[in-house]
Amino acid sequence: MSHTSTLELILRKDRVFLIGGLVALTALSWWYIVYLYHQMYPMNMDALFFAMPMNPHWTLVDFVLLFLMWLVMMIAMMTPSIAPLVLVFAMVNRKKQQDQNPFTPTGYLVAGYFLVWGLFSLLATLLQWGFQKVDWLDPEMIVTNKIVAAIILIAAGLFQFSALKVRCLTYCRNPIDFIHKKWKSGQRGALRMGMENGFYCLGCCWVLMVLLFVTGIMNVLWIALLAIFVLVEKLLPRARLVSYACGILLMAYGVFVMFR
Repeated sequence: MSHTSTLELILRKDRVFLIGGLVALTALSWWYIVYLYHQMYPMNMDALFFAMPMNPHWTLVDFVLLFLMWLVMMIAMMTPSIAPLVLVFAMVNRKKQQDQNPFTPTGYLVAGYFLVWGLFSLLATLLQWGFQKVDWLDPEMIVTNKIVAAIILIAAGLFQFSALKVRCLTYCRNPIDFIHKKWKSGQRGALRMGMENGFYCLGCCWVLMVLLFVTGIMNVLWIALLAIFVLVEKLLPRARLVSYACGILLMAYGVFVMFR
């Protein structure tokens, strides 16, 4: 078997292994979300109070549980969109190994990416605690203050037209470009690359994630719709039109919420 054929076989096995791992990670995260949903919404009040403290006096355990809930949601929503980057990184990494360069496990790239979303999850938990502190969340984890809800919706709509959104989305949509321009060798380099891509991804999507405070933090349908929208934005060739259409709808709905 030639050197080229051997490399192609190894790369094919890598892709199968990586795709299987990403699918398993996504499936486990979604299983956990659906499990929490079924615990909370068949009027199981004990589970509801366990999953979300309904008073402003959270304990450390309450905070950690809510942080983990947000983190698992982010993993479930964002893992499919990082798959192209992971596959490109693994291919380049394997080819570099064939040239006698040290091999770097792809897990470092993925870990760096989700470190950034872990930071977002922490900030989202703090925001949820703040809303709970002023009694702005109902038992379904929806913002009850219509002005705040309208501001979130209108801000999310406007953000779809922003230069920051466009710039970040450009990097997220082109994993080959990103790897070519941002490649860093070694485990620390892979971790940094993952974090850098994570920040670009966060720059694209953070306002959309805040929409969960309007739709319901544990609303499985809206979590799924946001995950699909993020994937569509990154994969479709005319994704900018989709972003603009979404922005107009969000602003219109925000105005409706404010004045209804």
